Amino acid sequence: MDQEKSLAAMQKNVDEYIRQFKTGYFGPLAQMARLTEEMGELAREINHFYGEKQKKTTEQAKTVKEEMGDVLIVLLMMANSLEIDLTEAFEENMKKFQKRDQFRFERVEDQIGASKTE
Repeated sequence: MDQEKSLAAMQKNVDEYIRQFKTGYFGPLAQMARLTEEMGELAREINHFYGEKQKKTTEQAKTVKEEMGDVLIVLLMMANSLEIDLTEAFEENMKKFQKRDQFRFERVEDQIGASKTE
């Protein structure tokens, strides 16, 4: 993909994909189970790539990127089915994080200023 895609565009793309099937969206519990399954697969890939556990030679090659993509698509599906605008959710949560964590972590500019005075 050559250009950035907004969350709204991704949600629309997923909705168009799902609406071509008679089954439509699964219920919230089934989607939560699927999201949990995909998160487990992501955790497994991270463990293989960054951890000590090596993959079995018989296991299919997958990547962290691929598994993150699966998590994202399932999350988009779940948001659509629950009529949640993820752009709005993102903006609200970023405000929450920025307020809550504004003094929690040392900032990069604090390190730069500290090194200049030493």
